[in-house]
Amino acid sequence: MATTVSSTGSTTTAHTAASRRSPSQWAFMLLRTAFTVAPILFGIDKFSNLLTDWTQYLAPWVDAIVPGDAQFAMWGIGIIEIAAGLLVAIAPRWGGLVVAAWLLGIIVNLLTLPGYFDVALRDVGLLAGALALALLAREHDGSARRA
Repeated sequence: MATTVSSTGSTTTAHTAASRRSPSQWAFMLLRTAFTVAPILFGIDKFSNLLTDWTQYLAPWVDAIVPGDAQFAMWGIGIIEIAAGLLVAIAPRWGGLVVAAWLLGIIVNLLTLPGYFDVALRDVGLLAGALALALLAREHDGSARRA
């Protein structure tokens, strides 16, 4: 790790600069990274179904109101999830709120499917994390402070 000497003669390292970050700054960075990467990866997987057959998580009433079949709906959902992840990367204050709203929709969908209550409960925790990201972004995201 490189050490630098400033014009005042004090020495700093990348490690000491990073260790000065507050716990809320670390939490913001962690949540921003997770809510950027996860929606993008899960969105991409809606096109390949490598992780799971995503159509099993679509409630019949939702499938009935979207055009096409369940796989076509998953492609649209994948596009929305990718866009949400990109929004978190660009504007986490608003992206966190969009992801939270999206998760609320997923929770409602899952609560209407028998056998998926455990997944819905997990998504409640994710929704809380997305809201925490939006709140932390108000303090730690430079573009959010200027708005």
